[in-house]
Amino acid sequence: MSVLGRERRLAAGPAASTPGRGGALRELVGHVRSGELGMVPIVVALAVIWLVFQLLNPYFLSSDNLVNLTLQCAATGVLALGVVLVLLVGQIDLSVGSVSGLAAAVVAVGAVQLRWPIALTALAALGVGVGAGLLYGVLFTRLRLPSFVFTLAGLLVFAGLQLRVLGPTGSVNLPFESWLVQVSQRGFLPAGLSYALVALVVVAHAASLLVGRARRERAELPVASLTVVAARVGTLALVLFGAVAYLNTNRGVGFTFALFVGLVAVVDLLLRRTRWGRAVRAVGGDVESARRAGLPVQRTFVSAFVACSTLAALGGILSAGRLAAANQGTGGGDIYLTAIAAAVIGGTSLFGGRGSAWSALLGILVIQSISSGLTLLDLDTSVRYVITGVVLALAVLIDSVVRRANQV
Repeated sequence: MSVLGRERRLAAGPAASTPGRGGALRELVGHVRSGELGMVPIVVALAVIWLVFQLLNPYFLSSDNLVNLTLQCAATGVLALGVVLVLLVGQIDLSVGSVSGLAAAVVAVGAVQLRWPIALTALAALGVGVGAGLLYGVLFTRLRLPSFVFTLAGLLVFAGLQLRVLGPTGSVNLPFESWLVQVSQRGFLPAGLSYALVALVVVAHAASLLVGRARRERAELPVASLTVVAARVGTLALVLFGAVAYLNTNRGVGFTFALFVGLVAVVDLLLRRTRWGRAVRAVGGDVESARRAGLPVQRTFVSAFVACSTLAALGGILSAGRLAAANQGTGGGDIYLTAIAAAVIGGTSLFGGRGSAWSALLGILVIQSISSGLTLLDLDTSVRYVITGVVLALAVLIDSVVRRANQV
């Protein structure tokens, strides 16, 4: 497809449809033919994974296990959200795990050994993330160094700094009574508040769809029918209220998971409704075209790296709270690979310009579901690595096929 054709299709947007009966079906068929299925494949894959594990172990879809699953998703999911942003601008950050580990070490050492307030240590840890992102942005925009190289170097540098901050003991335990540990391990939204937040999300989504529809009508662009809009809002309300009601039959929605989902919603709003978000997608799609269009390319790259590293630091803070400790293994191992895999499995393109903030949520749900299901089946880590790798390969394969189809 030519660049002009692609621009025309982008102008029409995913919501474009012919009003009237059958509009939703024709829209779906059009998306299938064009290879633009959005997050439908990953949602179907997640449903299949849940169904298979439920058949193999009836405990898998119990409310207790799903609550645990959501708590396990929060910290790594925040890292994956940052990775989504750098992938959208066509770059990569291999150091998110090390940055999160250093942030966790700063929180633990600051709170326990230096006796700083937890809030102050959290701000210091976030400052580490901002500094790392600014450094990456300068290296990329001023020195033109490949992001793969300097973030790989950053992985080693920040891992070394983490060991230095932790000191000779290599591990610092946070007081169990500190608010960070209490919120991370035992903090759950009251049932009434969780329903109120869901209602707020549904109303905001409906308002966003109606405002977008009105703008497209004023621009004389094709719009989705009100029936399609109502169906989307109704489906979202049904899914969210059903999920929250089921989780509330157990401990409920954890504060950390609610924070993660809230961050995803905010980033999604920024990507879709702000000039910065449009610049991120444009730069990732074609840097030269974005530069000729007058977009702030350099600032967009820097902001993506800063956002990614800051979210990595936040993930480290949440991890320290959940584990009530920071040690040499925090942020290490395969956590950065898991975060990158979650972003890609969720539908974010490795080639830039295509993806969604919700990719982080869906991707980490898939990976943690596989991990939880295999743990219940008493299978070891090697099987989890193999299955997660196969799912990642399929996600990349689909991404490549869709990208090739869009270039025809």
